[in-house]
Amino acid sequence: MSGPVDDRSGRSGRPRHVAIIMDGNGRWAKKRLLPRIAGHRAGAEALRRTIRAAGQLGIEVLTLYAFSSENWRRPASEIADLMGLLRHYIRAEIAEIAEAGIRLRIIGDYRRFEPDVVTLIDDAVMRTAGNSGTTLVIALNYGAQDEIVRAVRAIAAEGLDPAAIDVDTIGARLDTADLPPLDLLIRTSGERRLSNFLLWQAAYAELLFVDTLWPDFDAAALTAAVNDFVTRERRYGGL
Repeated sequence: MSGPVDDRSGRSGRPRHVAIIMDGNGRWAKKRLLPRIAGHRAGAEALRRTIRAAGQLGIEVLTLYAFSSENWRRPASEIADLMGLLRHYIRAEIAEIAEAGIRLRIIGDYRRFEPDVVTLIDDAVMRTAGNSGTTLVIALNYGAQDEIVRAVRAIAAEGLDPAAIDVDTIGARLDTADLPPLDLLIRTSGERRLSNFLLWQAAYAELLFVDTLWPDFDAAALTAAVNDFVTRERRYGGL
């Protein structure tokens, strides 16, 4: 199994692979004296805007942190609201996503969700599998530490010689194995941590933390992030 090609030339240019930690839905709602689900619904609108903008900017892969493995600690009522919103989003948006040529991918253990949600996700992935436009990767019940543990277990199960294990060996067994290396990771809402998201993949990614709450994120915000990326020089430990 081969991993993605990693171009570490240091050249400036548009990012191929952008990831976003979509944070701030709850605070957006609280500022407006609205229930948290209103923030999540507004976040779904921001998701639509961002997906369209990514295609217009020529981003090959857009990876979004939608539901972490730690989100199960939230109140049952909020989890139920999130699952209902996920059902609605897939049913309402999959036709447009498919027609736009977007290819949907899922990372994380989403099969822990209710069976009908799993079926909706599987059908959506299958429906877009032949598309060649932007790859939209949604992280569902995803945690980077769990992802790395699963990769290590796979290596152990294969009985590989420890001396033969290297960075590529692990990378090829991650959920993102066939995707371009992560170039830019954005977190909204002003928080400055990765929250167990793409820890391995972010090793040489450019990080950008913005104060914008996720429901307010739009094409202009994504364009600004891409323009910021273009100004950076990527040395990968060199001079």
